[in-house]
Amino acid sequence: MKDVTKLEERLAHLTRQVDDLSDMVVREGKELDKLARLVDLLVKREAERDADGSGGVIIGDERPPHY
Repeated sequence: MKDVTKLEERLAHLTRQVDDLSDMVVREGKELDKLARLVDLLVKREAERDADGSGGVIIGDERPPHY
């Protein structure tokens, strides 16, 4: 009977760990989705800047346009 109680306690502990890890995976998945959307937005924004020609890269001794 003692062994059964020990196994039940271990099973309860492992079940709790699996539930905690599952919750963590869900949270991390949501965070990854959020970051992926943010990267997509930044990539689109950069592509629009490149298309507009307003990238603003200064090469060598070129003066910035505000001088």
